[in-house]
Amino acid sequence: MATPLEALLDWYGGLRAQDLDRIGSFYTADAHFKDPFNDVVGHEAIRRVFVHMFATTETPRFVIRDVLADPRRAFVTWDFDFGVRGRRYLVHGATRFAFDADGRVSDHRDYWDVAEELWQKLPLLGGAIAWLRARFRAG
Repeated sequence: MATPLEALLDWYGGLRAQDLDRIGSFYTADAHFKDPFNDVVGHEAIRRVFVHMFATTETPRFVIRDVLADPRRAFVTWDFDFGVRGRRYLVHGATRFAFDADGRVSDHRDYWDVAEELWQKLPLLGGAIAWLRARFRAG
C-alpha cells in the first residue's frame, strides 16, 4: 500500500482536470498553497489554481525527479512540461510539503525561478530578461 506522499506524487504525476475533485483526499481543508503567482488557502482556492493551469496551458504534466521526506514534511524536485500556443515549455522547480498527522498536506510551497524558467523563454520578454541577468551576473 502506498504512503500518503507516494499517493500524492502519483496523483501529481498523472494529474488531469477531472482529478481535481480529489484535492480533499490529499490536502487539509485549511491547507496553504503558495507559488510565484498564487498564495491561497483551502480546497476550493487550490482547486482554482489548477483549474486555471488546465485552462491556460496545453497538456500540462509534472514529472517528479527527487524526493527527500520524513513523516511530517517532504521536499520534491520536479519538471513541469506544458504548452502555450503550440510552443512547449519546461520549468524546473521544487516543492516543500508539510503534512498533518493523517498524512494530508497542510502547507505546499513551490520554489522556481520565474525569470529563468518562464519569462526569459517568452518572445517579448526573453531579450530583456537575458540582458538583466547578464548585467547582474558576477564575472
